[in-house]
Amino acid sequence: MKTLARARTLLTVTTLVAVIGSLSACDNMSRRDRDTAIGAGVGGVAGAAIGGSALSTIGGAAVGGVIGNQVGK
Repeated sequence: MKTLARARTLLTVTTLVAVIGSLSACDNMSRRDRDTAIGAGVGGVAGAAIGGSALSTIGGAAVGGVIGNQVGK
C-alpha cells in the first residue's frame, strides 16, 4: 500500500510541475484565459489527489477551469 501511495504522490507532484512549467507558454494569453488554465490545472491535480481516478481528475479540472474563469470578473 505504501508503494501505491508514493506512486500517487509522485504522479501528483509531477503533474503539478508540468502544469506550472507549461504556464510559461501563456505569455500572450489574456488574464482571464491564463486564470482559466491555472484553475483547470490546479483543479485537475486536486481531483487526482482527492479521488485518484481519471473521472475525479477530469471533474476537478472542469470545476477549476470554471472557477478560474469567473474569478477575474
